[in-house]
Amino acid sequence: MEPIKLSIVIPVYNSEDCLMELNTQVEKALSNFPSYELILVNDRSSDNSWQKITEVCEKNKKALGVSLRKNSGQDNAIMAGLKIAKGDHIVIMDDDLQHSPQDILTIYNECIKGYDICYAFFPRKKQKLWKNIGSWINGKLSEKLLSKPKEIYLSPFKVLRKEIALEMIKYAGPYPYVDALLLTITHNVSQISIEHHTRYKGHGNFSLFRSMNVFLKHATGYSIYPLRLAVYLGFLSALIAFIFGAYFLIDYFIGGNKIEGWISTILLILLLGGSILICLGIIGEYIGRIFLTINKKPQYTIEKITGNPTTNTDVITK
Repeated sequence: MEPIKLSIVIPVYNSEDCLMELNTQVEKALSNFPSYELILVNDRSSDNSWQKITEVCEKNKKALGVSLRKNSGQDNAIMAGLKIAKGDHIVIMDDDLQHSPQDILTIYNECIKGYDICYAFFPRKKQKLWKNIGSWINGKLSEKLLSKPKEIYLSPFKVLRKEIALEMIKYAGPYPYVDALLLTITHNVSQISIEHHTRYKGHGNFSLFRSMNVFLKHATGYSIYPLRLAVYLGFLSALIAFIFGAYFLIDYFIGGNKIEGWISTILLILLLGGSILICLGIIGEYIGRIFLTINKKPQYTIEKITGNPTTNTDVITK
């Protein structure tokens, strides 16, 4: 059997209206490519996405469908796909056709020039304003938390070498963050500009709250910077309290002014109390992650697989 050159890993969640068109475009884009496999990982969708995946696998003999037992999250679903992928290079992309399959070979050809990873860069993103703002904030924080190169945009559309994926799947923590894992393994990274498209059908699955929740998990999972921030916040709170205290003492002994009311006391209590709660929350996030890791909470569990029988499916739980 001819070795697989390219694996396409796509996490799927509530995208039943996009999947048939997605498969059609992948087949068209790679019609002249030597060998590839399409891995669709259903993250326990609440619509008919799994039924559509089975239809895709019946139509496209190069397709494989994987269904998770519970909703584990986008990055966890990607890790399930990476575990199964056999290609020399692996594409990771979204399921809603905002990433065009026609651009797969453009990114792939850039990656094989000697890079470990090639990201897609979108000069203009066709999505909601708050998502663009969130993406910009995430990029800036990633520079600090993950030592991300400033010129690189952490796009969900990317191509990586198989060797990098093999290192990534060694991570056994319950909350993987794909881009953080990539950047801890290599900085031999490139990017190439391509067009960002509007969603083919339906609506996005990430709300502002869900995006913030995901970011919090990622920020506390791959950096101790939040803990350092908590320490700085504690020192700042103590400094502010000291300055307030010194000011009121000087004003009392030199100016002869008495402090009336409880406003200053309440403000100090709110300042110190809020700082303490923030620090405890950050520490609690880390302790919670340690607890879940020690108890070996799985990243995902696979319920069923359909499609290409030659694909490596020996690991069901991770």
